[in-house]
Order: sequence, then C-alpha cells, then structure tokens
Amino acid sequence: MTDLSMLCSVYRSPLQEGMYLYVPKNEPFAEVPESLLQRFGTPGHVLDLTLTPEQKLARADARQVLLSIRQQGYYLQLPPKQVAW
Repeated sequence: MTDLSMLCSVYRSPLQEGMYLYVPKNEPFAEVPESLLQRFGTPGHVLDLTLTPEQKLARADARQVLLSIRQQGYYLQLPPKQVAW
C-alpha cells in the first residue's frame, strides 16, 4: 500500500438508488454529518477496498474520491442523472 492509497468501505443508500458513500474503513462515519446520514438512510455495506489514484471506478474518479475522503472524511457518489425521453 502506498501513501496515496487508502483502505475504504463503500455503503449503499437504501433510500436512493445509485447513491453510495465512500468512507475510511477504520473510522467509517466519524466525519459524516448527521444530516447527511439521515437523508442517506441506514447504510448498507457493499465492499471494502484499497483505493488508489490509478484505480478505475464505475462512476467516480478515484483521485477525487481520495481527495474528498482526506479533506472531509467521506465521498458521496450521487446517482447518475436521468435522461427524459
């Protein structure tokens, strides 16, 4: 594990399809605001991973995720925007 990597846990929102919360594994919700947790719902654990800046994520930039976790203690991934037909 390099200095730039981080052991993270990923949680899914039961209230909003496609909303995920990335947090440090060792202290998952220490910095997540209570108001966000209330809107997020009871987090459902999805997986733990060692996140690196080079890693490919489905809908997020790994560097941005790492930066956000280091600066504010979490990264909130919002659902993709729906396209109306």
